[in-house]
This record gives sequence, structure tokens and C-alpha cells, in this order.
Amino acid sequence: MMYKLGVDLGGTKTEAILLDDKLNVLERKRVPTPKNDYEEIINNISSLVLELSENISDFSIGVCTPGAISNQTGLIKNSNTQCLIGKSIKKDLENKIGKKILIENDANCFTMAEAKMGAAMDYGLVFGVIIGTGVGGGIVIDKKLHSGRTNIAGEWGHHVLHRNGNSCYCGKTGCVETYISGPSLERQWTKQTGKSLTLTEILSNIDNEIGKKWKDEFLENFGYALANVIDILDPDAIVIGGGLSNIDFLYTEGKKSVYAKVFSNLVDTPILKNKLGDSAGVYGAALLT
Repeated sequence: MMYKLGVDLGGTKTEAILLDDKLNVLERKRVPTPKNDYEEIINNISSLVLELSENISDFSIGVCTPGAISNQTGLIKNSNTQCLIGKSIKKDLENKIGKKILIENDANCFTMAEAKMGAAMDYGLVFGVIIGTGVGGGIVIDKKLHSGRTNIAGEWGHHVLHRNGNSCYCGKTGCVETYISGPSLERQWTKQTGKSLTLTEILSNIDNEIGKKWKDEFLENFGYALANVIDILDPDAIVIGGGLSNIDFLYTEGKKSVYAKVFSNLVDTPILKNKLGDSAGVYGAALLT
């Protein structure tokens, strides 16, 4: 029997899971992620792999990590866990563990999990999006990850929504992420009201004129951002994850906003809420192999 071992490296927790060939969970463990210490992160992951694989010999390993591996250099880039940037995490883990591993970013692992085990398992071409602190995406076609020529397929968070718009850390202006991520929505509220609130607090205060204006702008930007994806990719389903996936109006008013902007008089793309929650990353890592 070939077992599947997945590891999800998060900003605060690292989780590992062991699946059998029927994708049943045999073991699972979460531990805190070491802060800003690359070597300890490598040791942490290696210890989890050793612990979960103690009684088996034939297994594959997949790792979900923030950021992406450059096809050119093999090094991590665009990671919000900054101690990973510029590091050869794949090579270092393989040397430490003594076994080949596969690594993908959190959005790709999320999409893989939801396409194989979650909300989108009945669909062929799945576009998975994470909307939270940042905005990311992944593409799975017939249960296989599509990474693209340079490993950036699905990065809808950094297509330009408004030319000469909000500044983005990537160096461009007007990126989707600067309009519909959690922090950007909080900044927009502060700009409109002069008050700093969390997104949860904002969502409890939108039943007034100011709140309606904030919500309408959010829905407009959300609509254009996903309509652009549908125009290019025409997926069989879109599944939403991340903290903002819990906003119910994205699946009603949000969907209407998307549909109104798609270049077609027939639009019926399902826009689905995820089923696996914060477990999607670790399942997706195991399913990479």
C-alpha cells in the first residue's frame, strides 16, 4: 500500500497528515511553527514526517508552503513567511528527510484538496481562490494541478483591476489584492469613515449609507476580478477559501456582480464555498503525490 503524507506549513501552525490509499486519515498532528527561524522550520517538518511515518515504509510526501518555488532558481519567492524567501526548502527538506518531496503553495494545495475531496470534486476544471490576508488562486484540470509555464498559473490577485490604483507590495499598482483582501477592505473603511475596525466589525456595521457604499465597492471589485477569470478560463466551478469565504453575500450578491460582468449572455459558473476549511492545505499537500 502506498501511503500519502502531507505537511502544511502555516504562519502559526504546521500540520501533518497521513492518508491511506483510499484517502482515509490514519494520523494527524499540529504543532506551532517556529518564528523566523528557517533551520528550526526544516527540523520541525522533518520531525513530523519521521513521527507519522514511523511504522510505514512506502509513502510519498507533499508539502504546502507559503510562497512559490521559482522554476529558474529553485528558491522560495513571494512568501509572507519571510525567513523562507531565497531558501531552497525543497532541496533542504529532501536532504534532511532522505526522500523526494513535492512542494506547492497554499492556493494550489487548497484547490487540489477541494477538487479531489471537497466542494468541487464533481467538476473538471476548477479555479480555487483564497481571499484573506492576501489573494491567491490555483487551477486544477481533471484532478491534476496546472502550474503554468513559469509556475504562476492562477495568480489572479496580481492582475491589475484599476490602472494607477492602490500600491501593491509586488511593485505594481491596482492589483486585485489591494482591493478585496481583508487588510485592503479594512483600509478602505478607514478611508471612508476615519475609523479603524476589523473586517468582522465592519461586516456588522454595513446597514447604513456608509456601509452600503463600502459594500457596493467591494462587490463591484469582486465582480470584475472574478469575471476576468471566467472570461479567460471559463472554469466548470470556482471554489472560495480563506477568511473572507465565510462572507455569505459573496455567494448571492457577489455571484450576481460576477455574472453581470462576464462576456457572455449565458453565465452559470458555480461559485462555491469550500468544504475542508483550514484543513484543505494539509489534504492538498498529501494529494500532490
